[in-house]
Amino acid sequence: MEDLTQNRLSGNRAYVFPGQGSQSVGMGLELYNSFPAAREVFQEADDSLGFNLSRIIFRGPEADLRDTVNSQPAIMTVSMACYRAWESQSDESGGTAAPPIFVAGHSLGEYTSMVVAGVTSFSEGVRLVRERGRLMQQASANRPGGMAAIIGLDELAFEDICAETGVEVANVNSADQIVISGDKLAVAQAMDLASARGAKKTIALPVSGAFHSSSMRWAQEGLQEAVEAIDFKDPTVPIVANCDCAPLTEGSQVRQELVDGLCRCVQWNNSVRYMVESGVSEFVEFGSGNVLSGLIRRIDRSVKATCVSSPDSIAKMAEAGK
Repeated sequence: MEDLTQNRLSGNRAYVFPGQGSQSVGMGLELYNSFPAAREVFQEADDSLGFNLSRIIFRGPEADLRDTVNSQPAIMTVSMACYRAWESQSDESGGTAAPPIFVAGHSLGEYTSMVVAGVTSFSEGVRLVRERGRLMQQASANRPGGMAAIIGLDELAFEDICAETGVEVANVNSADQIVISGDKLAVAQAMDLASARGAKKTIALPVSGAFHSSSMRWAQEGLQEAVEAIDFKDPTVPIVANCDCAPLTEGSQVRQELVDGLCRCVQWNNSVRYMVESGVSEFVEFGSGNVLSGLIRRIDRSVKATCVSSPDSIAKMAEAGK
């Protein structure tokens, strides 16, 4: 606990990692070609999983990358490649950046954050994420569903919509962006109700299941078995939980968070607010795209949010002594 306290006092930065939906064919290829540390991550993922995940990431086809069983380990792998490439360049430039106050991830990104925090190795983490994706994909086949993003209505406005349609709130991404989850017909009805009640936009998400809802209950038992088979170490830096936004400082807490999180809402808005209120003034996102950076700026415009996803962005961070 003393080390955790020291980490919290030594800087004002948090590292964050994106979740499913941030994937695209070709992501990470520039990193692979530019940094030995990134190549090592992709090779480790392929070796750990026993098949050429890197080929799917770099060449597709898109349908294969979009499959939950592939997209989840792919996103983790690219995030770790970004992180390790940046870390290697910081070392070469003599950077002396203080450790982050917190790490956090959006849904799947929590698994990446726990690897960065030393809870498990990357090899264990990517295998666990592959199993999580398989379980979620099977749960979706057993009970098909859908998800939709609703922009322009606050969380309280969804109470009646959820009660009337049976959908569940899956993600609270910001004060005005909420994702719902449930049966496909119920999601369509909820979208219509939201539009009628003043939502600025409703967007059906390209997913096959009702993630972060009770529809994933089937997958929880299998995930529980998978996490119990791994020795979870205490994190070297607190991980801010998706479910209740509390800092996780023990391996047992991380294990329970991962299992609970399969069916519970991702409270990203509150997680970011907790980190800001605890002293974070700069967020660094590691991974393809800049979804979390954009959300963080919408949540609190007073903080800095940077995405590290390319050789150029890594070079800029390293040159700045970060």
